[in-house]
Amino acid sequence: MIMRNISKIYTNLILLLTLVSVEITAQDLPGKPNPQRLVNDFAGMLKSQEVNALENKLVAFNDSTSTQIAIVTVNDLQGYDVADYAQRLAESWGIGQRGLDNGMLILIKPKTGSSQGYVAIEQGYGLEGAIPDITCAEIIDYEILPAFRNGDYYGGLEKATTTLMALASGEFSADEYGKSGKDDLSDLTPFIIFIIILIIVMFMRSSGGKNQKHISDKGLPLWMLLSMMNSGRNSHGGSWGGFSGGGGGGGGFGGFGGGSFGGGGASGSW
Repeated sequence: MIMRNISKIYTNLILLLTLVSVEITAQDLPGKPNPQRLVNDFAGMLKSQEVNALENKLVAFNDSTSTQIAIVTVNDLQGYDVADYAQRLAESWGIGQRGLDNGMLILIKPKTGSSQGYVAIEQGYGLEGAIPDITCAEIIDYEILPAFRNGDYYGGLEKATTTLMALASGEFSADEYGKSGKDDLSDLTPFIIFIIILIIVMFMRSSGGKNQKHISDKGLPLWMLLSMMNSGRNSHGGSWGGFSGGGGGGGGFGGFGGGSFGGGGASGSW
């Protein structure tokens, strides 16, 4: 009898702690905006025209595909890891459509004098195939962090959202994007070729002899250099970049649809 009462008290205590934990968690997260928007710059990292441009772009994409990409900036992660915070917020707001789970969240906490800046990309269950965790990490590394380190928050978000749109719509695959990112060193190809040609020309000039071919006199190295300079890698910018202008799409955002998230994605800091 005593053991049964102890067990009941223990069960009630666990239930009470769970309810208190849920309440605290809900208080830590920003409430769903009213009216609802896809771009919520609570930390004031963007100019108003930049917020509007991103909002119009993402609303247009939502209207045409039903996929919802939300951007949220916050001043404080409330002690959470940035990835954990992003998953909780995305689930709380229900970004994406119920049943399709086709929502994404880009969460940013700005860098301050006393703390690092953090960014996370969280994708819904329905997008994990098209945009796996490793691809989220690559987008952060290739598109977001280089711009953020230069203080260009809008530029980083513009590039990241364009890439996410293209991946979500199947314009190119995650594997193709990953390969193009890893081939960033190919941007050095024109410079490397120029150095090789310069070495060859210098060697031929210094070698002397009647059979010397003055390639530089014929302009061939310059022609080759110019042609190579125009052959940079394909950055997979994607046709969805057409939504990046300040002009409005549709009649405004209709609201989040109740999508679910599994806690994947990726995060980074600067």
